[in-house]
Amino acid sequence: MAHTARTVLIGCFVSLGALAMASAHHSFAAAFDMSSEVTVKGTIVQVRLENPHSWFFLDVKGADGKTERWAFEAGTPSGMIRNGFKPGLIKKGTEVTIKGFHARDASQNMGMLRQLVTADGTVYGLFGSQQGAGGR
Repeated sequence: MAHTARTVLIGCFVSLGALAMASAHHSFAAAFDMSSEVTVKGTIVQVRLENPHSWFFLDVKGADGKTERWAFEAGTPSGMIRNGFKPGLIKKGTEVTIKGFHARDASQNMGMLRQLVTADGTVYGLFGSQQGAGGR
């Protein structure tokens, strides 16, 4: 009887752990509107290459002159590195243009990174080498 109870208890913990991991990782399409492209030009505030996805934060000057903070979710750190982006490559204060897809919640200054373009025209992308953009 005690063996059965222990087996059921272990099964419950394994199931809860699997559920927590599954909910932590989401599809980009669940959070971002793939039909709503967005392009912003701003200054990098922070780059976080961490699992499960990397993040790029930048300050963007709006049409009204006010600065807004934007956040762009990107691929895994290893995926970004395979696509040419290296840790420490883009420093705080660097001006970049990010092209991507806006969050489904249009009130948020958030998107999914498709391309990050530096001032010299170098392109780093979520989806591998970037055609016609002079990417590394």
